[in-house]
Amino acid sequence: MTVEIGKPMPECSVPATSGLMFSPESAAGKKLVIYFYPKDMTPGCTAESGEFRDHIDAFTAANTLIVGVSRDSLKSHDNFRSKLELPFELVADTEEQLCQLFGVMKMKNMYGKQVRGVERSTFLFDSSGKLAKQWRGIKVTGHVTEVLQAAKETP
Repeated sequence: MTVEIGKPMPECSVPATSGLMFSPESAAGKKLVIYFYPKDMTPGCTAESGEFRDHIDAFTAANTLIVGVSRDSLKSHDNFRSKLELPFELVADTEEQLCQLFGVMKMKNMYGKQVRGVERSTFLFDSSGKLAKQWRGIKVTGHVTEVLQAAKETP
């Protein structure tokens, strides 16, 4: 089962930073942005996470929580979060539970070889917990501004 526009996120529970467990109930009554990124401490992922950090006040004003997800470990996430001073949680999807639910695992070309990895993707859930919008295979530049605008327009 994968997420679909207009449908709630399937039940799940995955470890996150700050000793938390992420589940759909984590955002009860708020909008939720879940962004999937390939790897902690890499240039594109650092830029994207930094953009979400830099816009956190605007997302908060729009009643929207931000959650980052990659297959990295909690230890890696803790280091990444600390280094970038991220004011939101990162989910350690080491078992690919969320990656499978959201269908973000893809074959990618890296240095001329095919590798299986996370396709940079973002999902916006409305305040009732239903998927309102999704962006797949995105480019970092300008993306967070687009997500913020959609969050402001979503009930």
